[in-house]
Amino acid sequence: MGQKINPHGFRLGITTDHKSRWYSDKLYSNYIGEDVKIRRMLTKGLERAGISSVEIERTRDRVRVDIYTARPGIVIGRNGAEAERVRGDLEKLTGKQVQLNILEVKNPEIDAQLVAQGVAEQLASRVQFRRAMRKAQQSAMRSGARGIRIQCSGRLGGAEMSRSEFYREGQVPLHTLRADIDYGFHEAKTTFGRIGVKVWIYKGDVSGTRAERAAQKAARNAAGGRSRPGRPGRGERPARGDRPERGGRRRAEGAPELTRAEGAPELTRAEGAPELTRAEGAPELTRAEGAPELTRAEGAPELTREGVPELPRTEGVPAENVPAESAPEPTPAEVGAASAPTETSGQEG
Repeated sequence: MGQKINPHGFRLGITTDHKSRWYSDKLYSNYIGEDVKIRRMLTKGLERAGISSVEIERTRDRVRVDIYTARPGIVIGRNGAEAERVRGDLEKLTGKQVQLNILEVKNPEIDAQLVAQGVAEQLASRVQFRRAMRKAQQSAMRSGARGIRIQCSGRLGGAEMSRSEFYREGQVPLHTLRADIDYGFHEAKTTFGRIGVKVWIYKGDVSGTRAERAAQKAARNAAGGRSRPGRPGRGERPARGDRPERGGRRRAEGAPELTRAEGAPELTRAEGAPELTRAEGAPELTRAEGAPELTRAEGAPELTREGVPELPRTEGVPAENVPAESAPEPTPAEVGAASAPTETSGQEG
């Protein structure tokens, strides 16, 4: 039975409530017809608004219509012009004074009717049905749904024979009465026929009776955004000056030796390690004093720029960057004379 009955009607009076709230003895059939016409007019006239549900409540001379939509700006219009037009049409249809309330759906990804409409719109725009179903499933599960099932029926992909395919993720207990299951249905009008889309979304179990849940909802609305129970309010928190700094005590008391100025003065380069300065501690590594034979100006005068004046573009380039082809090749005698002091120094060492 859980596969064939509407989840809203199956749990009516247990976890769900009526979408139309009124009572009449003689005008019952007339009111039923008006409710159907109201819902049909709103869904056809405001297709782009993403209407999730329409709740109707009647009194003796007034009709209250609550529209739950994902895009309230489209229903309201500029300066409320669209809302006034809709209210005028409803008054003409019912012949009574109409109170129109436009309510926003906070999380449309886990609203079954809106998910079904989204999948149907993608099928009408020639999107692959498997891709559309998978994408809707992933977005619903990311938004906090406990489980979701999507079923498409019709000529899927333009096939000659119609069939039904469904995908399920998570858990969807259709027989459990305390389970809060949202159900939605929409039809996709394609060029090869209509494709029906059904969506079941499981949001968790409902605890307590309907009266208790109504009392809890009224208490939440009366609270008006107060802090959650069990959590201190913003006014109860200690001032920032009274709270200890994070990590400040550990750094100041437990590891004072890490301060560079007081605890480790020997790490300063000028005072604690003067031997590492190149001019005083290691004068033998300076090229001018310790290794005069490697200076090109004295030991190899043939590689200086004076010997290649025909390359004016190498004025800004240091002597090391002068190409080997442009410099004159040294004679064997010059090579021997330049390398002679290095060999004698090696024998002495």
